Amino acid sequence: MSALVETSITVGDIDTRDNLPSNTRGMGSPSLRTRNLGVSFGGHHAVRNVTTHFLSGTLTAIVGPNGAGKTTFFNLVSGQIRSTAGEVFVGDENVSRDPAAVRARKGIGRAFQLTNLFPRLTVRENVRLAVQATSDGRHRHPVSKFLSVWSDHRALAERADQLLTTTGLARVSERAASSLAHGDQRKLEVALLLALESRVLMFDEPTAGMSASESPEVLDLIKQIKRDPAKTIILVEHKMDVVRELADRVLVMHDGELIGDGNPTDVMALPTVQSAYLGNHGKELQ
Repeated sequence: MSALVETSITVGDIDTRDNLPSNTRGMGSPSLRTRNLGVSFGGHHAVRNVTTHFLSGTLTAIVGPNGAGKTTFFNLVSGQIRSTAGEVFVGDENVSRDPAAVRARKGIGRAFQLTNLFPRLTVRENVRLAVQATSDGRHRHPVSKFLSVWSDHRALAERADQLLTTTGLARVSERAASSLAHGDQRKLEVALLLALESRVLMFDEPTAGMSASESPEVLDLIKQIKRDPAKTIILVEHKMDVVRELADRVLVMHDGELIGDGNPTDVMALPTVQSAYLGNHGKELQ
């Protein structure tokens, strides 16, 4: 292990291995865990030996310089790529060998840097499909089997409309997804994650490419989701003002390894973290 990692394993009573940071203890139970998670491509360790927890009712930001392994870690957790070492758990269930689609059904929802929508369908149709994909009776009236197909469809439509209202998209519900402004497309992606009833919501740079007027709306939506004690939010973010505003906890990655874990103020003040993140300009993190 490098000297950089060795000098930053502990921040006061914060341990980057198995213990929970003191500022998040009591906030919820682990909805997602990784144990010695890693992946190698040839001889290159893109992610190595990452053991951590993510609690329900909290928002964790993952930061680090370009090439630190943040997005690769996201890909490992969500199943976009298969790990070569370690394990991923949703609650107490080991999902390490499950493909991405199965992990999504088990509660891991992933939003990408580039929006993944059905561009030719309307906003309402996008959300309706996501609701329908996970309904299998859960949004139906208890006696729906005695009711008409129309009634059943109405229940799905009502759920979709509820999500459109929650995400502030009701005003554009009949527009094609491809015609939306970038900020509204990101909100639609959030609506799809909520429709899929994801317990863990993973955002990769949620405000990337947005105008100054669009970013606050998306951040307010994430804050709204964060108030749900059943949800766990994890985001990769480069903007330190966003991290400070949203995060209960920060993980810092460097060269594929976890080098810091704790509350934003303590972790970002570490000299080793500042050196890894911004080199000689580390004071900009304070």
